[in-house]
Amino acid sequence: MFDPEKRSAVMRRVKGRDTSPELKVRKALTRLGARYRLHRKDLPGSPDIVMPGRRLAIFVHGCFWHGHDCARGARVPKQNRDYWVAKVGRNVARDARTAEALAALGWRVETIWECELKDAATLEARLAALLS
Repeated sequence: MFDPEKRSAVMRRVKGRDTSPELKVRKALTRLGARYRLHRKDLPGSPDIVMPGRRLAIFVHGCFWHGHDCARGARVPKQNRDYWVAKVGRNVARDARTAEALAALGWRVETIWECELKDAATLEARLAALLS
């Protein structure tokens, strides 16, 4: 267990953009010939990847941070358990509000989970379907 200063330092280093999963998705989209914009601040939730012409907003979520129902997302740290359950719950609620707000503005919202990136062929097929 870390002391509060060390924990704070560790959490500051967690990236919010240009993460490895996000870069994998962007690379796959580029291979498919897609053009996109990144982190549009004028849209609710500042989606990771935006295709304005297709009205498509893509979020690339880490399974742990956004409470996915896979093995990694279902894991809850033993230390400070109540904090983490509440934190992930707030993230899930915020993600739902963001998706609703974007849908109300006429955007399609897709979430790509970190665990889905293990199979590159499946990822590319899913992205190709989104683009068609």
